[in-house]
Amino acid sequence: MRPLFDHPEPRRVSPGEYPMWDRALALLNRDLAVTLPEQEPLRLVALLPYDADEPENVYVALANGEWHGNCLDSADGPASALAIVADAAQETVAERLWQAWPLCAEHGLGMHPQDADEQLSWWCAGERSSRGPAHIRAAVGALDTLVRPPRPDRERRRAS
Repeated sequence: MRPLFDHPEPRRVSPGEYPMWDRALALLNRDLAVTLPEQEPLRLVALLPYDADEPENVYVALANGEWHGNCLDSADGPASALAIVADAAQETVAERLWQAWPLCAEHGLGMHPQDADEQLSWWCAGERSSRGPAHIRAAVGALDTLVRPPRPDRERRRAS
């Protein structure tokens, strides 16, 4: 057992140490790359527990190693792991970068992960006049499907 106020440095988790967390984080990093392209990918860090009999605590951190929030809890499968990592990633981004993430492009509101038809999706609480009070933007890991490349005919018009 180490002293209560002895704060060890977190260590970077190597790929493959926590395969379920790795796969979930890879999906979140796809969404991060699309919505916050200036940010480097999120990563996993671990801290040794205070009691030697306990497992280490794993966190979702920014590329510089900073994190915020609770450690990743045990997951009973890939869907559960994705929900846990999505919550942890949002907590870290919100508290370390001081911004909601990801934002709904239509409303500018922060979205939250929610199960929709057995798939974790980004949900926005903004009102939509034609489809009711809330909407699903995309599956977690698929926000890149909402980014449409510029049309070549528009680019030619801008250049002339």
